Amino acid sequence: MGRHAADRQTLGSHIASPLSNFAQKSGISNILDSVPTKRAWGLALSAALVLVTVVDPYSGTLAANAAETDYVNYFDSGQQPVATVQITRGGYNVLSGSEVSKVFVEAASVPAKDTVQAIAYSKMKAFGWGLDQYSCLVKLWNRESNWRINAYNASSGAYGIPQALPGNKMATAGPDWLTNPETQIVWGLNYIHGRYSAPCGALAHSDQLNWY
Repeated sequence: MGRHAADRQTLGSHIASPLSNFAQKSGISNILDSVPTKRAWGLALSAALVLVTVVDPYSGTLAANAAETDYVNYFDSGQQPVATVQITRGGYNVLSGSEVSKVFVEAASVPAKDTVQAIAYSKMKAFGWGLDQYSCLVKLWNRESNWRINAYNASSGAYGIPQALPGNKMATAGPDWLTNPETQIVWGLNYIHGRYSAPCGALAHSDQLNWY
């Protein structure tokens, strides 16, 4: 038993032997000769390998990737910036709560006839906006007024479906701005077009600053 044990190679000697061969070929054998034994080198390397595996078992596969970052820009059909998402390879960027709502816009369906949304959808055609821009508008005005013609913000004085500030600005679209949803929508769409080019641009601004 003792003889067989003496002849059996340890893990340290398995690692030390190739290291010694490399040292002799590369001209650094004198460095290795300064240590007590080859077995000491092998044990040291074995311990280092185990430590790296325990601390970070994915270090070998993710170390290079973790440094690579992509930035993906999302634009609407009018090439207005909607969102920029950072993606780190080899890792995860997790969004939750309000941050998720700022990135994603739920696709809206064509509104039913004789609804306030149907008025807006029909008016948008004059600007060349399609269902994608309408989806942004739905999210924006759901947030602002929930499409109520008498929605009033007591702290700011904003009024109506588009939350004009002050509300009497909408008089430029018609004298019945106080009660007519069509008048309010016409004013709101013209305001969005003039300032943000399209509803998705207005929504992106609202997402960032909470107003548009």
